Amino acid sequence: MQQEKLWDAAAAGRYDTPGTGMFAPEVLGPTVDRLAELAGGGRALEFAVGTGRVAVPLAERGVPVTGIELSRPMIDQLRTKADESTIPVIVGDMATATAPGTYSLVYLVYNTISNLLTQAEQVACFRNAARHLAPGGRFVIELWVPELRKLPPGQQATVWRTEPGHIGLDTYDVLRQHVVSHHFTFDKGGQARLFRSPHRYIWPAELDLMALVAGFELETRHEDWAGADFTAESRSHVSVYRIPPTAR
Repeated sequence: MQQEKLWDAAAAGRYDTPGTGMFAPEVLGPTVDRLAELAGGGRALEFAVGTGRVAVPLAERGVPVTGIELSRPMIDQLRTKADESTIPVIVGDMATATAPGTYSLVYLVYNTISNLLTQAEQVACFRNAARHLAPGGRFVIELWVPELRKLPPGQQATVWRTEPGHIGLDTYDVLRQHVVSHHFTFDKGGQARLFRSPHRYIWPAELDLMALVAGFELETRHEDWAGADFTAESRSHVSVYRIPPTAR
């Protein structure tokens, strides 16, 4: 399940769900509000910009946004909403591809750093973010907390969502720190479609160590984009890392 093959034209065509799911105003609104605040009037770079779910409304808020994206079909979908002059996109891997200039903000939303399947690639992603940031710049990551506490001995899967038309479950390989997310969707006729995506899960403490290796310091961590407290029961987090102003 290579990422460039996983996010093909069919996946890109199904990705956007205007007004619902991750595109719902109550999800997208706080995300854009917080990122606009963190950009502080400067330029923003989105790793894995996808179809522009966040980049388009952020650019509409007046924040200059550039993207890096591996999937050409996802970029094609983005181009139906914004042209190259509005949101420039560099085709490439978020761990290695470079964008011109420097930025005040680099961000990675909706668990996307876990699409990199080795620790070395994830550390390289932090270093790539650091290369793009001006002193004092910030790297923001939205990521889920692994739900291993839900796994009794001998069980390898957890069901994380059940709703009409959709069942989501994760299967874990705890030796390699890998998880495969399975999305079963059902149409009105009862036909089912399966979409699977592989990930390498990361504990918050491991993420902080990756940041330290790349020259960042943790500035804030909240449960969500609206700023709720991060607790032992939180299922996800928004972590803001900063390059010290005197780092260069």
